Amino acid sequence: MLIITRNDHDYGPFDEREVARYVEEGRLLLHDKARDADTGREGIVRDFLMAKGLRPHVRNNGTLGQQLDYVGREFIFPRESMRRTNLFEDKRMLILAVVGLSLSFIMMMPVGGYLAFYVVSLYFATIWGMFFYYMFRTRQVNLKTTVSTFFLTQLGVFIIFSGLNQLNFFYVFTHAPFPLSIVGYILGVGLTEEFAKQVPLYILQNRSREPMLPQTMVYYGLMAGIAFGVFEGVQYQTQVNIQADYTTAFVLNIARLTSLPFLHAVWAGIGGYFIGMAGLYPRYRKALCTLAAVIPATLHGLYDSFAGVMYLVALAVAVVSVLLLMGYLERSGAIRQRLRN
Repeated sequence: MLIITRNDHDYGPFDEREVARYVEEGRLLLHDKARDADTGREGIVRDFLMAKGLRPHVRNNGTLGQQLDYVGREFIFPRESMRRTNLFEDKRMLILAVVGLSLSFIMMMPVGGYLAFYVVSLYFATIWGMFFYYMFRTRQVNLKTTVSTFFLTQLGVFIIFSGLNQLNFFYVFTHAPFPLSIVGYILGVGLTEEFAKQVPLYILQNRSREPMLPQTMVYYGLMAGIAFGVFEGVQYQTQVNIQADYTTAFVLNIARLTSLPFLHAVWAGIGGYFIGMAGLYPRYRKALCTLAAVIPATLHGLYDSFAGVMYLVALAVAVVSVLLLMGYLERSGAIRQRLRN
């Protein structure tokens, strides 16, 4: 005798031949969970039936045509479910469609040269953006502000890196021997690039009609970081990577579309966290805004410094960056309690 388990409910006990008949009728499946009513031994229906020499075969419910007719046209072509109003209610399918089909549509566009690299980078940025929206959004997050933050960051980056970045004296140290080059990468590259990503966050915070949560500012920081990653990715793909051999250029291009924009996002997210804290607790604004600039710039500069000489160290800096952001978010409540006092 067998007891059948479905959806955590037990049914039976049934005689093995009765179970075999149910299988033939399609009422039970060979992979349904079962246990012996006497011994308590567990398994699946198929194993118990085979042990008894029973090998049931499911009976077909009519011919192929009869089965298709019974299933119905609506099952094969769900016209009602595919109506525009219904499709746009299923956000999962919309996201899937955007991720899966956008690049196919982009390939139809008459783009080339710099614009082609930029459009493909935007595609990957959109995927990152959807991921961050799913993982980090708060009640204060909205799509309009997300898009404006992204493109405002890009505008600021284009302005700053059209020549204003050269006003930073510390850039010259990036050409110095290691480890002196660390100074250039932290105070030159890191500080300038993180400042460019944080400008839109300060604008967003100042224009907000309510206090912005640190978690919200982390989200917008992530978006600003991805925006910067698009700009830098296109630069490297069109100017630096193109000079490498095919295999190296391919790997570097993929990195510029995936991992490196992610790191820019993490550093900008850390900056956004402290900017958010500074907005909530203005008495500590000097310290918090300083941390917003110094911590991401240091992590950024250390990563760049070691990437070309000791990549394992650079990878460790990347891991620490992610762990720091996670730690800040986890300890957010305790830090806010401390700053209230």
